[in-house]
Amino acid sequence: MIFITQLIYILEGQEDTFDQFEAFAIPLISRYNGELLFRVRPSADAYIQSKMEKPYEIHLVEFEAEQDLNNFMQDEERKRFLHLKEQSIRSVVLIKGSKL
Repeated sequence: MIFITQLIYILEGQEDTFDQFEAFAIPLISRYNGELLFRVRPSADAYIQSKMEKPYEIHLVEFEAEQDLNNFMQDEERKRFLHLKEQSIRSVVLIKGSKL
């Protein structure tokens, strides 16, 4: 198993566009032996301490293998909607890990 954590920073005013992309992308995860474990929009009062910009959303996704993640990223249906991602997301911090 591999875990992907994403800290997602979107462009101001592009929240609806981001939600449109997620509506297409998230259901595809399960096609590739993956599962969205959580999707969080933390409020400002949820932070105890922070030395970096607070993300708009935090995602934790699990895939059975690295190849499953790669296959998801190359999914042709997902690629058709990447313009929505590019239009709405300013940056992403992606952290890969495994369960210890």
